[in-house]
Amino acid sequence: PPAAGRCEPGRLQRGDLLEVPRTLFIHFGIYLGDNRVAHLMPDILPAFTDDRRQIERVVTNKRLVLGVLAKMASIRVDSVEDFAYGGSVLVNHMDRLFKDRVLGSEEAARRAEKLVGATAYSLLWNNCEHFVTYCRYGAAVSLQTDKFCEAVKMVIRDQRSVLAAALVGLASIVCLGLAPSTTLPTILIPFLLWMAG
Repeated sequence: PPAAGRCEPGRLQRGDLLEVPRTLFIHFGIYLGDNRVAHLMPDILPAFTDDRRQIERVVTNKRLVLGVLAKMASIRVDSVEDFAYGGSVLVNHMDRLFKDRVLGSEEAARRAEKLVGATAYSLLWNNCEHFVTYCRYGAAVSLQTDKFCEAVKMVIRDQRSVLAAALVGLASIVCLGLAPSTTLPTILIPFLLWMAG
């Protein structure tokens, strides 16, 4: 496989794994050749129309957020520029982590092409990173998801979370009054955090 690094126009090869760092996450895709990238995007629009011209337009933030909430996505093919959305593109950056598992470039591209179309979406279990790691390495994993879950686990295991949850619950009871909608969470959330920790 080609060496990992920043994207240089004209240097991309079919089957390359592309990464675009965003503010809170990294977006991933598989380069198919001819300036085309297959990538998994949350998208609500395919639930409402079969019109390919509408669906193939760049996914707006509203379509993306509604797709996340509805757990709907599509594996779509866009130009490198539309995929990058103004960000810088890294190429095969994950190969160093999966050294012995890199599939052939043609195999990665074929896997991506086979999966193009509607699919379920889960921020934690079926996102763009799962898609590209399946295509390029043969196993659907997400290092971003793993990091997030580790952070959540640390918060849950920190006993200060129990105290903070209890204090927030008590404050909500004081401000909103004693009602099942305030009392139940005030008791359950600290209890569940304590049990999980």
